[in-house]
Amino acid sequence: MAVPLWKKNLYVVWFGSFATAAGMSQIIPFLPLYIEKLGITDTAAIESWSGLIFGGTFFVSAIVSPLWGKLADKYGRRPMLLRASLGMCLIVFCMAFAQNVYQLFALRLIMGFVSGFIPASIILVATQTPKTHSGWALGMLSTGGIAGSLIGPLIGGLLAEYMGMRLVFIDTSALLFCAFLASLLFVKEKVVVKEKKTPSMKQVWEMTPHVGLFFAMFLTTFMVQLANMSIQPIITVYVKILSPGIEHLELMSGVVVAAAGLASVIAAPFLGKLSDRIGPRRILVYALVLTGIIFIPQAFVTNAWQLTVLRFLLGLTTAGLLPSINTLVKKMAPPSITGQLFGYNQSAQFLGTLGGSLLGGHMAAAFGIKYVFFSTSFLLLVNAVWVVASTTFVRKRERKIEAAARGGLR
Repeated sequence: MAVPLWKKNLYVVWFGSFATAAGMSQIIPFLPLYIEKLGITDTAAIESWSGLIFGGTFFVSAIVSPLWGKLADKYGRRPMLLRASLGMCLIVFCMAFAQNVYQLFALRLIMGFVSGFIPASIILVATQTPKTHSGWALGMLSTGGIAGSLIGPLIGGLLAEYMGMRLVFIDTSALLFCAFLASLLFVKEKVVVKEKKTPSMKQVWEMTPHVGLFFAMFLTTFMVQLANMSIQPIITVYVKILSPGIEHLELMSGVVVAAAGLASVIAAPFLGKLSDRIGPRRILVYALVLTGIIFIPQAFVTNAWQLTVLRFLLGLTTAGLLPSINTLVKKMAPPSITGQLFGYNQSAQFLGTLGGSLLGGHMAAAFGIKYVFFSTSFLLLVNAVWVVASTTFVRKRERKIEAAARGGLR
């Protein structure tokens, strides 16, 4: 039995997403050390530059994502995969030879401009997959990025320890080149929407059904990423507080972080398939509520192993968030502007990443780590209420329109 085109492409971009995430996650943990190697020795200056270099990439990506989505609608999704993978490959390779922190910062900004392999993969899979399988496909695709993020820091740590930090960038560049080759040789695009002139932002919103519901999805994407990233910068500090005098702090912190990722890899395909049966809206609402609840007891744990168990449970629930949002966006978006709408959604995700990394550290410093968990929980639960309210409003409106249409026909 022949494998359908959409499934073949899913497998290829899954590998590409895995390679991209594995490569990029090798770099992030060692940025402060690399900045120090480039001549910045003051601790406060290292922290400041780390924030700028990390956040600058996501800020630029948030600005340009709608542009890449617009071009994807005009020229196809495959060219965006090739552009992102080859562009990042070349930029990361150049980072290995940076001579000062200013060059590194400039290269990270350029990378934010050219990046976007995983967002382009989401658009490709969303537009090619039949609606009856879209939840499963997008859930499966998400596991590629998660799995890559889990294994990347381990590979990067070994390379940095035994062969030097510059080799980490070269290895990352090689992985991105593998993603480029896989996309070039094996991704086939069956249908490409081509318009002589792409619509403006105003025209996009005029063509978009249920604009309020799309804004609800964009805000939910922002909140989900804000919640995830607000905890990431303080995990190591929290583990240290829970287990004072622990000998292998980095290893234990890695286990705590990996627990959530491993759970998401296990749960995402199952939740995706379930969303195809009962609808992505239900999965999204339940996942938001459960995620918000599971954040609360993390503030009261007394040791790192309790935190690990709760983070694993958290991974099971967060696995249903972004794939469900992407499935809803895919089902509501008109084909001619799907890429642009996904581009706006990706901008919200990048801004959430940037905002979360800043919020978590500052809130922990000002009020204490426990309040990061409380605030994150509150925001997710409020967001769940808003999703229910906005989707219910749209449903009622659709029923009124249908009833009016039936009355007119009589």
